[in-house]
Amino acid sequence: MLVPLTRQKFEQVVPLIATGLQYKYYWGKFSNFLQRLLISVVAVVILLLVTVIFKLEFASIVFVLGVISAFFWLWYPVFQASMRNLQYRRYKYGGFFRGRVLDWWITDQLVGKQETVNNKGELVIVENREKQINLEVGDETGFTIEFVAPLRPAHKVITRGQIAEMVVMSNRPDLSSIEEFSDIYFPSRDLWVSDYPYLRRDFFNEIGRRLREDQQQKPRRRRRREEE
Repeated sequence: MLVPLTRQKFEQVVPLIATGLQYKYYWGKFSNFLQRLLISVVAVVILLLVTVIFKLEFASIVFVLGVISAFFWLWYPVFQASMRNLQYRRYKYGGFFRGRVLDWWITDQLVGKQETVNNKGELVIVENREKQINLEVGDETGFTIEFVAPLRPAHKVITRGQIAEMVVMSNRPDLSSIEEFSDIYFPSRDLWVSDYPYLRRDFFNEIGRRLREDQQQKPRRRRRREEE
């Protein structure tokens, strides 16, 4: 099932400004925080040196730049997430897709390499691999989507035939050509499968709930008409 979304609904479910989950994603590990903090310190020091050496008198501008530099470690994850959200919001049309899991499988993905030296002084290349879950989701029309995300322990409850929901993006009004799609939601397990959480999950769940209620009401209406 594929239901077109109005532009207003699409922009609600794909936010412009980073959500809490998106901010957490780009906050990263402690090492990422230290990198941002170091950039903040270096930027403030450079700004102070430039101000003293060149005797700049633009106090208000220097103050604003100083604040931006000092809090770089705090606002940069918001900027990163918002720029990523813009990549999805650039599509003109969006739709709510509901299908079922046709198949799933696990693969190993090479995510990086590290060079180290062993006890013999020999150069050794260590490959960093990450297990990923691959999902094939489709509906009765024959439309299918292949989705890949990092494997998590919660994914063990996923089985073939489960209902899966997501938002799809297109530049065509009839959604005949799908350009991109979001993370996947399994309503029966209240489970999200994703790498980056693209959607406002509260808005998405509300849309899904209303569509499920509409589907449940349609058979009842037909029965009433048959009885009449």
